[in-house]
Amino acid sequence: MQKLIINKKNCLQGFIENIRDKNTIAFIIFKNSNFKLQITINKEKINSKILETLKKLTIGTVITVKGILLKNNAVKLNGLELIPDSIKIESLADAPIPIQDDSNIDTKLDYRWLDLRSEKNTLIFKVQTLLVKSLREFVYKKDFIEIHTPKIIATASESGSEVFEVNYFDNKAYLAQSPQFYKQLAIASGFSNVFEVGPVFRAEKSHTNKHATEFTGFDIEFANIKNVKNIMDFEAKLLTYAITKVAKKYNEEIKRLFSRELTIPKLPFPVMKLNDVYKELKTRYNYEVSNEELGDLSTEAERLCKKLAKDKFNHEFLFVTDYDASKRAFYHERVKGIPQGFDLIWQGVEITTGAKREHRYDILVKQAKEKNLDNDVKFYLNFFKYGCPPHGGFGLGIDRLTMLIFDLTIKESQFIFRNPNRLEP
Repeated sequence: MQKLIINKKNCLQGFIENIRDKNTIAFIIFKNSNFKLQITINKEKINSKILETLKKLTIGTVITVKGILLKNNAVKLNGLELIPDSIKIESLADAPIPIQDDSNIDTKLDYRWLDLRSEKNTLIFKVQTLLVKSLREFVYKKDFIEIHTPKIIATASESGSEVFEVNYFDNKAYLAQSPQFYKQLAIASGFSNVFEVGPVFRAEKSHTNKHATEFTGFDIEFANIKNVKNIMDFEAKLLTYAITKVAKKYNEEIKRLFSRELTIPKLPFPVMKLNDVYKELKTRYNYEVSNEELGDLSTEAERLCKKLAKDKFNHEFLFVTDYDASKRAFYHERVKGIPQGFDLIWQGVEITTGAKREHRYDILVKQAKEKNLDNDVKFYLNFFKYGCPPHGGFGLGIDRLTMLIFDLTIKESQFIFRNPNRLEP
C-alpha cells in the first residue's frame, strides 16, 4: 500500500480525478484507493518534459508521479501538495463518461468500474472488508472451522423452487441457494462449529431494493446447543462485535460522506413472537395482516418492525420467532408444532433466517414427507442415519448488511449486481 511521506520524495501511482490548467500554474487532483491529493505544477519553474506531459493528460488517466510532498495550509485538500519531478503516463483515458452520485442507476451499473472510482464507493467496500474480517475474527476466536461447500448441487437446497438449473454433462444440476445441507453434513461429520463465506444463488424474479439473484452469504452452523436462544444470543454477539469494529474505524467517514452514523447495538437484542408482533403493529400503528400472511412476516410488517423496535425497545434490531410450520423449512426443529427458528430484522429489513435444526432421523423424514420433499432430499436425510448432535445456525447476507450500514439499495452495495435483467458487466 502506498504511503505519503511529508518533506520527502514520494513515488505514487493512481488516477487523475480533475485538472485545472491556468496560465502560469496547473493543479491536478490525484487519487487512488488510499488517498487523494493535489499535484501543483508551477509552469515557470517546472521542466519542459512535465509541461509536454501536462498537455496530454485527461481525466481518468493513470499516472506515476514522483516529487516532494509538502504541507501547505492554503491547499484545501488535506493541506498537502506534491511538487512533481516527473510524471509518467501509464494509461491514457478516453474522454470520461460523466458518472455522478445522482446519475441514473443503470448508467452507473453499466459503467460500474468508473462508478466505483468515487470516494463514496471506495468507502463502501473498505467498510465491507472490515465487516467481513470482523465476522471472521469473532468465529475464529470461537474455534470455528471454515468450509467451502459446492455450488453445483444435484438437489435444490431449500424447497425445489427459486433455483437456477444448469446442464451438468448428461444430468440436471442446480446452483446452490445456500450451503445449508453441507453445513449440516459438516456437523454430522463431527465438526462442532463451522462457517462459510461464499456466493448464494436465488432464481427470484424480484426487482426490489433488497433482492439480487446472486449475493454473498456468511453462514454459521454449530453443535451441542440446548435451544434456539443459544443461536440468537450468538448472532447478537457476533453482529455487535463486527459493528463495533466498523463504527470505531469508519464512523467519521460514514458521517462525512453519507450523513449518517452507525449505531453500536446493545445486548441483548429484543425478541418477539410473530403473533405478538402483529398485535403490537395493530395497537400502535393500526396495521392488520391478511389471513394469507398471518403465519409469516409480511413485507409491510417487516418494514414496520423498524419503528416497532425503536418505539418499544429503543433498539435497531428485532428477533421474530414462532412462525407457522407451513412457512418454515422442513429441517427446522419443532416444539409443540412450533418451528424453533427466527428472522432477525435490522432497520426494517430481514438480514437473517436461522433455526435449531431437527437432528433426529425419523422426525426429519416425517417433516420432509409433509412437504413432499422426502424423495428429493434422500441424500441429505442420510446424513442423520448414523448419529448427529443437536445443532443450529443462520445465514447473513453481507450485501444487505452493507446496504443497511449506508442506507443504500442492494444495487449500490454489491460490487457487481445481478438480477433477472442484468448479466453484465
